[in-house]
Amino acid sequence: MSTVVKARISKMLDRAEDPAETLDYGYQKQLELLQNVKKGIADVTTSKKRLQMQTQKLEQQVVKLDTQARQALSQGKEDLARMAIERKTVIQTEMQSLDTQIAE
Repeated sequence: MSTVVKARISKMLDRAEDPAETLDYGYQKQLELLQNVKKGIADVTTSKKRLQMQTQKLEQQVVKLDTQARQALSQGKEDLARMAIERKTVIQTEMQSLDTQIAE
């Protein structure tokens, strides 16, 4: 399609500008821009959905780690509980970062 556009531009430069061709060219450019905008919106929507899915997985991990930490404490395994809580904190930081990206 870009070859057609280039040919039209060259044709317009070779002779006096025809208002109809100028309008056609402008219309074609607007259609191309519209397609680019639609593609951009689709890309952003897809990226946002992917980030939301990652956040959901991280939320599940936080719940799992919380449960593991509680179980470790009830069994007197403070070192394991501490490791689970540290990992949970790291994941929560990741979630905040993802939430910021989603909001943008």
